[in-house]
Amino acid sequence: MSDSSIGTPAQLRDPNYTPPLVKAVPLGIQHVLAMFVSNVTPAIIVCGAAGFGFGSNSPDFPQMIYMIQMSMFFAGIATLIQTIGIGPVGARLPIVQGTSFAFIPIMIPLVAGKGVDAIAVLMGGIVAGGLFHAVLGLFIGRIRFALPPLVTGLVVTMIGLALVKVGVQYAAGGVPAIGTPEYGSALNWTMACTVILVTLALKFYTRGMISVSAVLIGLLAGYAVALMLGQVNFGNVGRAASFALPNPLHFGLEFTFAAIIGFCLMSFVSAVETVGDVSGITKGGAGREASDKEIQGATFADGVGTAVSGFFGALPNTSFSQNVGLIAMTGVMSRHVVTIGAIFLIVCGLIPKVGALISTVPIEVLGGGVIVMFGMVVAAGVSMLSDVNWNRRNMVIFAIALSLGLGLQLEPGALQYLPGTLKVLATSGILPAALIAIVLNLVLPEDLAGEATEEVSGGMAGHGKGSLSK
Repeated sequence: MSDSSIGTPAQLRDPNYTPPLVKAVPLGIQHVLAMFVSNVTPAIIVCGAAGFGFGSNSPDFPQMIYMIQMSMFFAGIATLIQTIGIGPVGARLPIVQGTSFAFIPIMIPLVAGKGVDAIAVLMGGIVAGGLFHAVLGLFIGRIRFALPPLVTGLVVTMIGLALVKVGVQYAAGGVPAIGTPEYGSALNWTMACTVILVTLALKFYTRGMISVSAVLIGLLAGYAVALMLGQVNFGNVGRAASFALPNPLHFGLEFTFAAIIGFCLMSFVSAVETVGDVSGITKGGAGREASDKEIQGATFADGVGTAVSGFFGALPNTSFSQNVGLIAMTGVMSRHVVTIGAIFLIVCGLIPKVGALISTVPIEVLGGGVIVMFGMVVAAGVSMLSDVNWNRRNMVIFAIALSLGLGLQLEPGALQYLPGTLKVLATSGILPAALIAIVLNLVLPEDLAGEATEEVSGGMAGHGKGSLSK
């Protein structure tokens, strides 16, 4: 709900309006709090998948701190590109950018167990995918027909399903801890469940900023429990530098076919999500449709922000949907408010001690948070699918895409004879599901779509099974 002390209704709907600083600064920090956990979590997940040690004595540990640091810094930079704009790049709207969960199912197979050397391949794919994403801005409006809710909802659902296993592994003790006696212990699950329970309580029994920041506060509660149980080590915070600048080509760049294709395909999906976020901001904050210029500018900025991030060793960026909801809740459309939040992120990214402090969060505590976050990704996909007309044609498309995509992800050995590059892409789950859904949606005849959903439901009720073979 909007606050009249911030400005008049007309001012609050104006992206160019600047509220009084005493109001604008807290509103900007509020945007950062709403996205902070989701922004730094992918870096920790990717580093864990690559085999980086989480202990203070691990030689790879400083690399994880650097990636966390860059996640904050370049989320701020990418957000500034959106809010301030550079020529045609940037929507000049209150769009918050952050590290994207959508790319994790692609990144994990590329780096799994390969150590820090594999990160160069990741960065090559991020740069290539970012440039491709920027090019999509030239014609994003003309290709939206190929991505109806059936396709986008399936893709988002698959992203969540691909990640839920990671959340449970982290809650039980972390991927490196699998097979050890401590894995899945009551101690580990106590920390994780504290986060889940506190998050649920705050989300459903509070309002305003406390409800919006439920995951962050839940993590702080889990962190407090871990601290009382002696599971937190602050040794790295004292050794971390007080100030450090981004380092170009920190991990290097290596371009491989698998990484380039994977990131380009996921950039296509991310671009469509950004279009949805821009539309949500203009409708929720200003009561109007987004202009073509704003949609193009936002897509350009998405791609440029991602490409620059990869050059400096950060992960791909995208618009954050939770902040779209925050704009609708506060009623403040000012892009300058989000600019203040972006500056806060940049400052945090220049202080390695912040990254070192984040790294002290036990993996079990983080697991409790990501179980909630990844579950919400699945829920968001299901919500998108609720807009689908579930006739027989769409049910067949969904069934085949989900079965093959999820099945190949669960049983990668089924494609053991494929070349390495194709195997990585096919067993990611999300890419085959997305491609199958897009192609079938374009080639299957529309006359099947005329069959009513009620007929399917009636057939299933009357015969005890579906009648898709008809």
